[in-house]
Amino acid sequence: MMSDSFTYIEASHLTEVSALLFESEGMNKEDANTIAKDLVAANLRGLDSHGVSRIPMYLQRIRKGVVNPKPEIKVENITNAVSKINGDAGMGFLAGHRAMTEAMDLARESGIGLVGIHNSTHYGMAALYVMEAMKEGFISMAYTNSSPAIPPWGGRTAYLGANPFAAAVPSGNESPYVLDMAMTVIARGKIRLAATNNEPISEGLALNKDGVPTTDANEAFEGVCLPFGEAKGSALAMLVELLSGVLTGANYGGDVKSLYFDHSEPQNAGHLFIAIRPDLFVSKSEFETRMDEFVKRTKSLPRAKGFDEILIPGEPEERKVQERLRTGIPISENVVADLRQEIKECGIHASI
Repeated sequence: MMSDSFTYIEASHLTEVSALLFESEGMNKEDANTIAKDLVAANLRGLDSHGVSRIPMYLQRIRKGVVNPKPEIKVENITNAVSKINGDAGMGFLAGHRAMTEAMDLARESGIGLVGIHNSTHYGMAALYVMEAMKEGFISMAYTNSSPAIPPWGGRTAYLGANPFAAAVPSGNESPYVLDMAMTVIARGKIRLAATNNEPISEGLALNKDGVPTTDANEAFEGVCLPFGEAKGSALAMLVELLSGVLTGANYGGDVKSLYFDHSEPQNAGHLFIAIRPDLFVSKSEFETRMDEFVKRTKSLPRAKGFDEILIPGEPEERKVQERLRTGIPISENVVADLRQEIKECGIHASI
């Protein structure tokens, strides 16, 4: 269905076509389906910058030989609560899901599970992994570094990644807590999507390659994003870099290769996942009761002027999911054109 400059596509159809594209580049059916579902999940949650718009880039990296379409992901147990994973330069989605599964397995036995991943690549929307753990009843956190996107506070060149952090806390009957945030004022992927759609960005989000503030999305994408909260955002980005890069043995400190501009070798991005059983200090039922009470108290607080309600992190995205399941996912004309070109180049029998 067309509307203005968007085509509305059902999630199931978008998933099917996306999986066929990845299969055409040598992935097995199961892995291709996993990645397709993850990308469409981002679109459903309104995070279009991390959805199917990235498929051409991912396919190009496979074709250039810097992403392994059939990785042999290796898990090494370190202690009763810690494991290490080698992602074999495969798609980060695959290493990420394997790592969260391992973290949950460790937590079931030890109460907490910690998994570090190296030799991985960009793993998409960070919320994917904490929501996976949340559905299994675990509190969880996910850290990842990424290619240089922001300067350290006071610098002008890209050094730290956008380095998103995600966390989820399950509840009983009320809304769970689901946080997914980059350390930039705006996710770099959103700047790329604006560039793809020939749209400007707001002031105060980025600098061009000469260190000058810009509203041109293309200039911003070639320059640097700015950290949120100035020095505070920069400091948090450093922490994520230390935990997911330095600690795990992955690349760090500006060495993670650019997704878009560097096809010289695999990224060697790092991730760190934590899963925690919620019944370590109180019973599971008591935890759920306490969590529900917290949500109720929060949402019943007096509201500031201009606000109709107080939302728990994750609620806006879940509402977007329900909306887009009804209406279809809006895909811009430029992204549709890119996907149609990939369908043609891959020679698959599909249409969008």
